[in-house]
Amino acid sequence: MKYTKHVFVCTNDKEAPKKCCGSERGMELVNAFKEGLKAKGLDIEIRAQRAGCLDTCGKGPSVVVYPEGVFYGFVTPEDVNEIIEKHLIGNEPVERLVIA
Repeated sequence: MKYTKHVFVCTNDKEAPKKCCGSERGMELVNAFKEGLKAKGLDIEIRAQRAGCLDTCGKGPSVVVYPEGVFYGFVTPEDVNEIIEKHLIGNEPVERLVIA
């Protein structure tokens, strides 16, 4: 397997009145994950990329980490480093952001 983990960030945009991750900082989160992983030298083993709808619109912006399949909701740029440190490096999900 080329990557040990994948981080998918919803960047989908939908018409109002439905909330959408794209307009709620989706691409900002993609870029924050990419920059954070690169700064730690992890971008060769962990990939972060944009994704279409993750079907968690009301809890967006949303992120899913594979292979674990852990979904995160209401993610902000300030949460990215915590997800990288605790989950992507430490293999411990950030419980306060996990979508049950």
